[in-house]
Amino acid sequence: MKATIITIGDEILIGQILDTNSRYISRSLNAHGIVVAERTSIGDNRTQIVATLDRALSQSEVIIITGGLGPTKDDITKHTLCQYFGSTLRYDEVEAEHIRSMLAARGIAFNELNRGQALVPECCTVLHNAHGTAPGMWFEREGKVVVSLPGVPFEMQHLIDEEVMPRLQERFALREIVHRTMITFGIAESILAEKISAWEEALPDHLHLAYLPAPNVVRLRLSAYEVEGAKVREEIERQFESLHSIIPDNIAGFEGASVEELVHNTLRQRGATLAVAESCTGGAIASKFTAQAGASAYFLCGVVSYSNEAKRDVLNVPMSDIEHHGAVSEQVAIAMARGVKGVSGADFAISTTGIAGPTGGSAEKPVGTVWIGIATPKNSFAVCRNCGTDRSQIISRATAYAISMLYDELKKP
Repeated sequence: MKATIITIGDEILIGQILDTNSRYISRSLNAHGIVVAERTSIGDNRTQIVATLDRALSQSEVIIITGGLGPTKDDITKHTLCQYFGSTLRYDEVEAEHIRSMLAARGIAFNELNRGQALVPECCTVLHNAHGTAPGMWFEREGKVVVSLPGVPFEMQHLIDEEVMPRLQERFALREIVHRTMITFGIAESILAEKISAWEEALPDHLHLAYLPAPNVVRLRLSAYEVEGAKVREEIERQFESLHSIIPDNIAGFEGASVEELVHNTLRQRGATLAVAESCTGGAIASKFTAQAGASAYFLCGVVSYSNEAKRDVLNVPMSDIEHHGAVSEQVAIAMARGVKGVSGADFAISTTGIAGPTGGSAEKPVGTVWIGIATPKNSFAVCRNCGTDRSQIISRATAYAISMLYDELKKP
């Protein structure tokens, strides 16, 4: 079974707000065995709404619309749907009383605009919106369902969970959609694809593999659509289990697993401690660890030594290293890692120093050059990485590289 999601609102098209509703609805539909065929955003335009709805009904059994249900003149979704389904508006006393009491609690007068929100198409089933003043609407035509929901995210989410999904489960015989995602790290997407090509080619026809790359991480998602869930889940687990013999050192875990979680768990298990000294990453590495509950067991401190003077005064980096080799150098990265390790008394330390841009690069050290230092109880070293050309990309990649390098050290005997 297929669904189309339509978000309505000029504010989405001009980038004023993010469309988080489609993501929530997609996840809910997938969790209940409904395949999302299309997600589209359109403006508050009657002609466009009608044309989009025509196309959606030609390809999907379920259409979910969000937005355009407010009390002002620019919100035209309800009136357009009423006309589309050849109906007339009626005044719903139950919804009117709900709207009146909700506004009264907030000290807002129940005026004609608010009264208009209690008008609903005669042909629809009203979906009570307990958290807002715009009710949802459920229409049916030729065995297909069209649902219109308010665009306010928490109102929409409540209606999806409490009204829409239970009704869809009653209305249709739904089969399962199964997704399972393995997180790999420390291996480029092209190299990974090459190493697991034989495994990929041997996958059963009903399993679909997707590569989802991110900085120093590639997610491998196996999906199966409209199947018997239990058997397919077992098959997916067997398939992923076989990857352990192909890429044993590059698997972080499943779904939301991350390399920083592996470091977090390893340090806690060992009773070891960590400190970080950051320049170009500006605290991004420290935040990855402190965002995790229980980080206080091992994370001692993070120093953002952005200036050369801070590197010298706080981390005891020799000024001669900075003058002779530059702040972005192997020598300075090692000195930063040793410095924060010594100052904090940590067992392990990470450092970064680089050129995040957009200016400051040179032919010898272009924008994106980052030196990453690691200090352990036994040794210290630094590695240079080119982390791209965009500032946010450089910071993100350098952060991921640094944490992966530390995890590689933690895995050693």
